[in-house]
Amino acid sequence: MKTVTVLGCTGSIGCSTVDLLHQAGEDVSTRVLVGGRNVMLLAEQARALRAEQAVIADETLVPELKSLLAGTDVRISGGRSAVIEAAGVPADWTMAAITGAAGLEPTLAAVRNGRTIALANKEALVCAGDVMLRAVRDAKATLLPVDSEHNAVFQAMADRQEDQVEKIILTASGGPFRTATAEQMEAATPAQALKHPTWSMGAKISIDSASMFNKGLEVIEAARIFGLTEDRIDVLVHPQSVVHGMVQYTDGSLIAQMGSADMRIPIAHCLAWPKRMATTSPRLDLATFGTLVFEKPDPVRFPALRLARQALREGGAASTILSAANEVAVEAFLNNRIGFVDISRIVEWVMEALGAPPIDTLDAVLHWDAESRRAAEERVLKRAAA
Repeated sequence: MKTVTVLGCTGSIGCSTVDLLHQAGEDVSTRVLVGGRNVMLLAEQARALRAEQAVIADETLVPELKSLLAGTDVRISGGRSAVIEAAGVPADWTMAAITGAAGLEPTLAAVRNGRTIALANKEALVCAGDVMLRAVRDAKATLLPVDSEHNAVFQAMADRQEDQVEKIILTASGGPFRTATAEQMEAATPAQALKHPTWSMGAKISIDSASMFNKGLEVIEAARIFGLTEDRIDVLVHPQSVVHGMVQYTDGSLIAQMGSADMRIPIAHCLAWPKRMATTSPRLDLATFGTLVFEKPDPVRFPALRLARQALREGGAASTILSAANEVAVEAFLNNRIGFVDISRIVEWVMEALGAPPIDTLDAVLHWDAESRRAAEERVLKRAAA
């Protein structure tokens, strides 16, 4: 029986993971579930999976969680330190799906156990790539990519001939603004940006998909996971979201991984790896699509890719600064404080202001994350007042 922990169990990826744990039945035993603020859902999941421990990130919700789980043997705690401590509880397999920089320390705590980490928190590698990968090596842990694109590349490299890889190709749906004009994007509302054409995701990643910052972060993440330089990572817009990633080999072969737009597929691959497990995910019927479209991304309407590649080339804290500034800008956009295109403008301004200072410890990562957030918030205030 495999013991599992789910960090971020009440989010989109977490809920898909919980669904798969139900399907796995007695093959898995749930050690820890960590949720954010959705106390009702966390309690429901903990009861259904008979979890040993349930942790709520918002400490003020602990009394309500205790009430909801009264009569069970589930251990209950809450708050930031409790989340990190729970992440460090030994488990054979941990889903790291706490969104944003908040997931850094819990993911590191899980890594130090030296077991298998299914990484859905892309910021862990974007913000703290060197720190995270060093911890993985030191603990002899196994890091499996959950993002559909990175998981696709991982599957396409199944024969492990990394030295024969010429380049990899990540696909992007293009989001809701793929065919929008610059003027339409200037006037875009949060409701419009949240309407993803193919994937069902949380608010932050939906906005990142609309701006293509999601793909920019994935380029950085791919460089870390697969040890590739920026020039060996291509991006193609593929609105059908059927092909999730491709690997071009030195002999001219191009291997693609395809599947329905269902995150349970890459999660299941990580959960069962190195084997596979049966799922109820919809099966792909290529005949219903008929034609698959691939396009180059527009660097003018979507500057996020350019900024991400710049951060990757500059190194140091540049990626940390980019990611943190983007988080602040996305939150400001969702709260109607800035416009959609202001997201990339604010990120670029913060990157220019802070540069690419050296970064080789978690403390340094957290310092530049905080500095970037401060600078981004300052810029948001100026923009909102204009």
